[in-house]
Amino acid sequence: MRHPVSRLRTRALAVGLVLAASALVPAGSAGAADQYEWAALGDSYTAGGFVGDPLPALGDASRDGCDRTTNAYPDVVERELAEFPPGKSVHLTDVSCGNATIANIAKNKQTPISPVQPPADGWPAVDLQTQRAGLGDQTDIVTVGVGGNSLPFGDILLKCLEQGTTGKSCRDHYTNPPEGEESIQDKLARVQDEYIEMLAQVHQAAPNAKVITVGYPAVLPETGSACNRLSLTELGPITHADVNWLRDDVLKKLNHTIKQVTGFFGDRYVDVYSSSVGHDACQPAGTKWVEGICGNAADYWPAKLPGTLLNCGLIHKRVTLVHPNAAGHANTAAHVERAIRIALLER
Repeated sequence: MRHPVSRLRTRALAVGLVLAASALVPAGSAGAADQYEWAALGDSYTAGGFVGDPLPALGDASRDGCDRTTNAYPDVVERELAEFPPGKSVHLTDVSCGNATIANIAKNKQTPISPVQPPADGWPAVDLQTQRAGLGDQTDIVTVGVGGNSLPFGDILLKCLEQGTTGKSCRDHYTNPPEGEESIQDKLARVQDEYIEMLAQVHQAAPNAKVITVGYPAVLPETGSACNRLSLTELGPITHADVNWLRDDVLKKLNHTIKQVTGFFGDRYVDVYSSSVGHDACQPAGTKWVEGICGNAADYWPAKLPGTLLNCGLIHKRVTLVHPNAAGHANTAAHVERAIRIALLER
């Protein structure tokens, strides 16, 4: 079997040649004269979901089911850049969308699944994020936070919950999977290929932009035994061994994949994992930057998970499924803001 790094180099070289060829086509100068253009792409870890107020507001005809919110890191960074402009004002176009996969950035349309006031016939599909953001020659900055839903991490987490309840191991399930199920190694290899293709498409859509990728925070503790298996405000019945496996063989390797592909394209990777260690879902309220299976969320967010028996309302919480809270987004915002300012200095 070809070594994954060798395969990555081959794929990156191939798309690099395509990009080099496209660069021979004359392009307009980047950025409007009076402002910088920044496009934020990504999944729920970018959109926010339940932190702050919905964007667009509840009842607004332009709501699309993507669950973008105030206090999500793009909104926080936008406010900071407005207060302390990097020479010129920065105009944000945020098209991040909950449940987005890598393919939804530049390849496949997405049908949102927001549980918040959905239309009677469901949410209509939305265009590719590169299209919705209007990427082009005038785009100065593109931030991308995506990858987890392509594993998909949420399904793996739910499988770990299910297996933990019955005393089984999701690590065993995904290391030696049943027929028809990808192993975790195959999932990560597929994500790597998808990420390469996605970044190539982003560069082609915004040839003059500085591209910044954003990794995932430390949602899991450094030792699985830190979690109380009786607490749904943490990771519930997931075994301590599976918590360690999720951290080391899933989350850390996903971040490594994103960082590695980003480096081959010469783009900037934002590490939010290191700074968030010790603020995982198994920490007490006030310390955690990530809510657990059930957690604190705005009143409009549901307490029940459709299609399952999970009802966080029984403990006066809402379904947060291991997502960053406002403090987590504030930490990510600090690192993304710094990366954007550095990128703009390099223009």
